[in-house]
Amino acid sequence: MSDLNKIRNFSIIAHIDHGKSTLSDRMLETTKTIEHRKMKEQVLDSMELERERGITIKMQPVMMSYTLDTISYTLNLIDTPGHVDFSYEVSRALKAVEGALLLVDATQGVQAQTLTVLAMARELGLTIIPVLNKVDLPSARIEDVKDEIVKLLDCDRDSIMATSGKTGLGVEDLLREIIARIPAPKEPMPDSGSSRALVFDFEYSAHKGIIVFVRVLDGTIKAGDNMVFVASEEKFEIIEVGIFAPEKKVVAELAPGQIGYIVTGIKKIGQNKVGDTITRVGKELPALVGYMEPRPVVWASIYPESQDDFVLLRQALERLKLSDSSLTYDEDQSTSLGRGYKCGFLGMLHLEIITERLKREFNLELVITSPTVSYLVEYLATSPSTELRVNKKEMIHSASLFPDDSVKKKVYEPWVKAKIITPPEYLGEVMQMFYEHEVEVGSTEVFGDRRNQLEISMPLRELMRNFFDKLKSISSGFASLSYQIDGLREADVVRVDVLIGDELFPSFSKVVARRVVEEECEKIVDKLKAALPRQMFDFKIQAQAFGRIISSRSVSGMKKDVAGYLYGGDITRKMKLREKQKKGKKKMERLGKGKINIPQEVFLKVIKS
Repeated sequence: MSDLNKIRNFSIIAHIDHGKSTLSDRMLETTKTIEHRKMKEQVLDSMELERERGITIKMQPVMMSYTLDTISYTLNLIDTPGHVDFSYEVSRALKAVEGALLLVDATQGVQAQTLTVLAMARELGLTIIPVLNKVDLPSARIEDVKDEIVKLLDCDRDSIMATSGKTGLGVEDLLREIIARIPAPKEPMPDSGSSRALVFDFEYSAHKGIIVFVRVLDGTIKAGDNMVFVASEEKFEIIEVGIFAPEKKVVAELAPGQIGYIVTGIKKIGQNKVGDTITRVGKELPALVGYMEPRPVVWASIYPESQDDFVLLRQALERLKLSDSSLTYDEDQSTSLGRGYKCGFLGMLHLEIITERLKREFNLELVITSPTVSYLVEYLATSPSTELRVNKKEMIHSASLFPDDSVKKKVYEPWVKAKIITPPEYLGEVMQMFYEHEVEVGSTEVFGDRRNQLEISMPLRELMRNFFDKLKSISSGFASLSYQIDGLREADVVRVDVLIGDELFPSFSKVVARRVVEEECEKIVDKLKAALPRQMFDFKIQAQAFGRIISSRSVSGMKKDVAGYLYGGDITRKMKLREKQKKGKKKMERLGKGKINIPQEVFLKVIKS
């Protein structure tokens, strides 16, 4: 048997919380990839945020060895995220493998995101092994969920594997089925004296420079080889090659079919992209089919609290872009906030994770604008204020740049097509929520045992307005959602601005539907009043739209009892001291020393809301 026939490359794909990382742990234990004394829960979730939140954010490759019938096989697993915001990570991982384990929770059944990741795997022609996880739980609906999988995949019922990521039940059988059912990598091109590999991820090391995660397709790759990125045409000499075990482990060479890493020594960031091909200098092979560029759906501008940190922010975004290629950013300028970056994200969780990483990994204090979707604005000739922009169309990515309501215009916003799977007993409340979020309901059908699948359309703006959290809340966590962008439609929206202490803060501006302006104004001032620390003087928090104040809250300043040390005597002594204190506070505010201090945590709380 050739070495290529002893390799199996596969991913685990599933809806969030269906047990991908836990099942990966049991595979690592069964194959003795990690010593028992070093084993910990969710070992492949190495990022602090992943372990803290209990979710997978980054794909993580690992190489395992498993002996079957005296033959030692190499199993390359790429663990993937389950949340819809990180679907681009999943698509990149699937391009580097030949098969996928479709994991389904036996207590929850097939979920909406399961359908999305399955469609990706099918489009790439991968071999799919259905796996029923958590079969040891008392609430497991094994036979019912098997019916759902058979209906979904049109597969033989006996081909569905039953496992428990918690106890390890069925993991040995699953490893044997991976070897039997997932095909070995394709034979490389006839010997051309060259090498070729697909780049599916990056990492940055301050000492080693850019580290490339690759799937080798042709030839062997070893330290000292002179290679070139086909798309960027950047040349480099390989410093080190290795595998993931799961820590990086240096090896002599990477052979066809293997998944590993290459240390390039390149310190300059910004040229290289995932999906590029690396090949040998002077013996270049054709580029492989790469990845589609991700399309951001949520935008927010990020500014350093101190303009001295602008360069550090740029370097931080460059490094995050290496490990998360779905992040997009362009330099932005604000009259009140200075220089920053307009960033595009694949969803609200993606935005939250990136801002948290900037804060934790790079110690940056940031000002973050309220997230918004992009709007296409078409100016009309009937307004004097738009004379210079007649018939002009422009894409607006920032709420603070959205035109005033007085300007005559047409606005178009992105809509999404979504699938929701929910138990029928929650259908009434879900439908009521649809009315609140401008949802158009398409088809409704029974999906599996006691569940309904709904196909809906809605504005992306409304999806961002806590739609997913509300859906989970009213369905007691049983409903699931997946979505994709579905073109532009005309919108009736206005800009809401926030004034704090009579000063306009563009970072809190947002675009909302005209029908919920008052509700959104009340929410933002209440949220800010609860989040802002008290100052040394009184100030107001106000939300305005249509050129007038819609909602207002007063915040009283901190007061020191300046007359506390006095006792007895004439009351006018205390009155004089308090009057002096009041004049001092007014003077402080007038001289500009009364500027409102807004900590970074306030911006993060507003985003999370």
